[in-house]
Amino acid sequence: MIDSSINPNIDRIALRLKTIPENPGVYQHLDASGKVIYVGKARNLQRRVASYFSHYDDKSPKIKMLVRHIYDTRVTVVATEVDALLLENSLIKQYQPRYNSMLKDDKSYPYLCITDESYPRLLYTRRHNIKGQYFGPYPNGRILRELQDIIRQLFQYRTCDTMGKRPCMKHQIGLCGAPCAGKQSREDYLSTIENIRRILKGDFGDIVSGLKERMLALAADLRFEEAEAVKRKIHLLEEYQSRSTVVDANVKDVDVVSILSDERYAYVNFMRIKNGAIIYSFCNEIKKQLDENDAEILATVIPTLHQQTESTAREVILPFRIDDIPEEYLSQNTDPKGDRRKLLELSLRNVESYQKQCRHQRALTDGETAPKALKLLESLQKTLGLKSLPINIDCFDNSHIQGAYPVAGMIRFTSGKPNRNEYRKFNIKGEGNDDYASMAEVIERQYSKNAPPDLLIVDGGEGQMEMARSVLHDKLNLDIPIAGLAKNDRHRTNELLYGFPPAVVQLKPTDPLFHFLEQIQNEVHRFAITFHRDKRSKGTFRTSLTDIPGIGEKTARDLLLRFGSVKQIQIQTLADLSDAIGPAKATIVYNHLHTSK
Repeated sequence: MIDSSINPNIDRIALRLKTIPENPGVYQHLDASGKVIYVGKARNLQRRVASYFSHYDDKSPKIKMLVRHIYDTRVTVVATEVDALLLENSLIKQYQPRYNSMLKDDKSYPYLCITDESYPRLLYTRRHNIKGQYFGPYPNGRILRELQDIIRQLFQYRTCDTMGKRPCMKHQIGLCGAPCAGKQSREDYLSTIENIRRILKGDFGDIVSGLKERMLALAADLRFEEAEAVKRKIHLLEEYQSRSTVVDANVKDVDVVSILSDERYAYVNFMRIKNGAIIYSFCNEIKKQLDENDAEILATVIPTLHQQTESTAREVILPFRIDDIPEEYLSQNTDPKGDRRKLLELSLRNVESYQKQCRHQRALTDGETAPKALKLLESLQKTLGLKSLPINIDCFDNSHIQGAYPVAGMIRFTSGKPNRNEYRKFNIKGEGNDDYASMAEVIERQYSKNAPPDLLIVDGGEGQMEMARSVLHDKLNLDIPIAGLAKNDRHRTNELLYGFPPAVVQLKPTDPLFHFLEQIQNEVHRFAITFHRDKRSKGTFRTSLTDIPGIGEKTARDLLLRFGSVKQIQIQTLADLSDAIGPAKATIVYNHLHTSK
């Protein structure tokens, strides 16, 4: 037992140890302020908790630090090891203890959400702020949007924020069954949503079978056009399934987890497999807190991932056995054969690649490759009093000529360097000559679906900063530091503003940090103005067709080349227009031309 020189509360702790039972359960170490600093589980609570206070010299430096800060310990006895596993996971999420290794916040991962409404919608989101059932996370937005596009082609469902009483354009072009106007019953609509839910869970088989039965029934009734439309849906679904399938479909419902680690970090890959297809796969980096080994980390991480992804799997494929995960909770397959072996190898390749990416990312700030960039970021953090190093910095700028061709640009600097893969262009939908409204619009569009940066910089003064604050803090509930870069009469970077109300941050023009911020402002201005010029140069081609919402220059050109003039287009039938530009856009053009006479 340690003495009071290590922990002055050891006498009271020793008395507490005598009251701890030898049952399975969960223990919580608390500091002097009553804050939970560590949560753990044990088959024998008394033996496990007492082990922290014996053989002190053999403990790792991090565990020694934990022991010095323990003021009290409380325990919860449970019936089984599975109960202990689940309770530990719940308490770690609730208290986020300092000395527990935890998954990174998953807010940057995209999800699909089926909303909890009378007529549910399918939404793309990166934040769990919508009431509904979430599917994911997915490794990136591209894969998720591809799946969302396929579902849109297969099923009709509403996307409007609020339901009206009359069918909208989405119904006219075949994207919604118009339950708002009673053209689709609630029972039929919910059946559609249930089919979408099954696809997101990877249950393709029953849906394909149902579509085939419907196709044959339609063909038997000589409704060949409808049967052909169903056939296209079957082909679309089977094509997506074939691209997703990596092993035999007999691998019905399995999770795959692999891990690599070094001295400071662990890297985990998690894959969900359903009917031979990878439903989603993603990686996460975990900073070690108490020098845990890989098995100890996975014993905490797997229940979290299992719950987070709403996994129904009862089997998990692993590179080694984890004693702290009971078989009643998950059956562990540590010596997989055949297709299961291929899945584990695939997971290991994913986690190896992810480890390299993370190490490279840290090398940009921690290594010798970019000491100047690191110093600039540290200087910026200190100057503004930021809580964390601003690895990712986003900056916005608007561009227009008296409200014409309004656009905006966003650039991102990562680890002090331009990250051009994350640059974004925006066509302004609102009033182009209102810079404040334009700034609010593009910021909301960017961060309602995408991960926020460590620091946001707007190209402007107090007004632009306030618009950014009102959107981020009040509307999106995001706590992102906001700075402003104001220019002088000669359109040169003049001062840095920070805080609310904004105050001028004193920087000398010779300061390297001033030049760094000037570089960011010049880059976003260059990016926005280039986009504006490109749009303006293309804007010389304009007809009454391009004024139709949803019709662009290419479609307008195709129609004019085919029929010669707008007048000739107006007298064409819907079938003629469909042959030229497809049924969806043809319906838009036809309805517009024949309702605006």
